[in-house]
Amino acid sequence: MSIMREIKNIKKVIIKIGSSSLCHANGYIDQQKILYLVMQIAQLIEQGMTVVVVSSGAISAGMGAMKLEKKPETLPQKQALAAIGQAQLMQIYEEIFQLFHLKCAQVLVNHDDFDHRQRLLNLSHTMNALIDYGVIPIVNENDALAVDEIKVGDNDTLSALLVPVIDADLLILVSDIDGLYTDNPHHNPQAQLLKYVEQIDEEIENMASGSTSKLGTGGMATKIKAAKIVNDYGKHMVIVNGQKKESLLHIFDECEEGTWFNGKTGKHLNAKAHWLTYRTQSKGEIIVDDGACQALRHHKSLLPSGISDVHGQFLAGQVVDVMNQQGQRIAKGIVQYTSFEIALIKGHHSQDIKNILESYDYDEVIHADNMVILGGESHE
Repeated sequence: MSIMREIKNIKKVIIKIGSSSLCHANGYIDQQKILYLVMQIAQLIEQGMTVVVVSSGAISAGMGAMKLEKKPETLPQKQALAAIGQAQLMQIYEEIFQLFHLKCAQVLVNHDDFDHRQRLLNLSHTMNALIDYGVIPIVNENDALAVDEIKVGDNDTLSALLVPVIDADLLILVSDIDGLYTDNPHHNPQAQLLKYVEQIDEEIENMASGSTSKLGTGGMATKIKAAKIVNDYGKHMVIVNGQKKESLLHIFDECEEGTWFNGKTGKHLNAKAHWLTYRTQSKGEIIVDDGACQALRHHKSLLPSGISDVHGQFLAGQVVDVMNQQGQRIAKGIVQYTSFEIALIKGHHSQDIKNILESYDYDEVIHADNMVILGGESHE
């Protein structure tokens, strides 16, 4: 297949820099690596591009500041190192960006900032205000305070979630590997680098298994996940090797650096459906019968008569998973009743709601316009 990278229309990019592209082999921050990456970013900005950086490395910087030889085991120790290291890392970025007469600013986020519509809007306004000021946002997860319930978990996913926030055209994942191979190149010398992925399918996802970095939290599987998030929004993603000369610049010339994931093929999600699918965390589960499953797949609203059970505690206006009888997640949506109210009205017809509940506002538990249908994945 011929390479068809749409580079001429790329104006706004997010560049995610992994730990392996920032650190020495011993895990400490390598300022020379950062200098070389910032030099390329400065050239992209000079060419008229808008750049947002997502940077790993806070814990590694904290290890260096505290002269620790290995990463600690406990969560409080890791969070303390993240707090120490984030300040160190930003100081390094500020000093290096100043060499190119550029300003940067720190933005710390967690999954809650994507989960709540108002906070997501505030994040978008802040990011765009920084861009309007000509300041480069440097984003990282707020590891000093985050717990599992609110963590994004890895910066590949975090950077992908930011694409709709600033309406970026391209996500660049800077890693320690040239891109996606047909097999693990460390184990199979016959593995071939894929320069272009037209659409992510099961075959592409299987190629990602078993590839990890000893410094980062995510391997190739998280990069494929990030590509799917980005492509489903109609935008592009590329993986490049940050250790190769001018890898960022070569994305935009005939060198066709790394693996390009095309975002223009297939059906794309609108803004609300994308938010529901990828940027929200479900607060509970609603179990539905087979008849309701069929209705939902025909873009019908979820009525109480099709509900057999409800799990978890949640409020009206929160996002929940809709599960079939086999335990597969078939949809996500915004509920119009609390979990307590749904438990009372489940299995009943809509006209019965006003007799069961003190207040009656909606016929539907989830309106079709506030729901996204998923592929029926298993949910553990």
